[in-house]
Amino acid sequence: MKLIYEPWPWYIAGPMIAFILFLLIMVGKSFGMSSNLRTLCTLCGAGKTTDFFKFDWKSQKWNLVVVLGAIIGGYIGAHFLSNDTALALNPETIADLKAFGFESAGTAYLPTEMFATSALLSFKNIVLLSLGGLFVGFGARYAGGCTSGHAISGLSNLQLPSLIAVIGFFIGGLTMIHLIFPLIF
Repeated sequence: MKLIYEPWPWYIAGPMIAFILFLLIMVGKSFGMSSNLRTLCTLCGAGKTTDFFKFDWKSQKWNLVVVLGAIIGGYIGAHFLSNDTALALNPETIADLKAFGFESAGTAYLPTEMFATSALLSFKNIVLLSLGGLFVGFGARYAGGCTSGHAISGLSNLQLPSLIAVIGFFIGGLTMIHLIFPLIF
């Protein structure tokens, strides 16, 4: 008998996120994945070359627990709590993606044309992934945090800079998918 797993409904997941944020606020911490990456880079010695990474990473070691939890939770979710690896996409979206050359659209969670091991040997994919990583890193640093930090932690703290950053993230995402993505593919 195959078990069928459904995503947790908003009325369970939302209050759980709010509870975690409440706990973080009570202990004077803020959530964001880019701060976790900063802690990891500092742990690996990046502070020897860049002032941004010169801080006491031991005071932020709880960030490493968040990273480990995200990795373990992602693995458990993907391997034990998922029925299917495909996303439920609109048929028009699948047709549009297939027109761009993504034949795996509608059948795989990530497009195998970009993320399969064999695709990583493609010069075009290496350039696209490198540029994407560079832009995401620059944007997170320029905005003073990543999308998760601003959208979840910053907005819950009613911070105006986070609202401005989230609006910028959405504008950037819409610009990318509607204007730049069709030019790349």
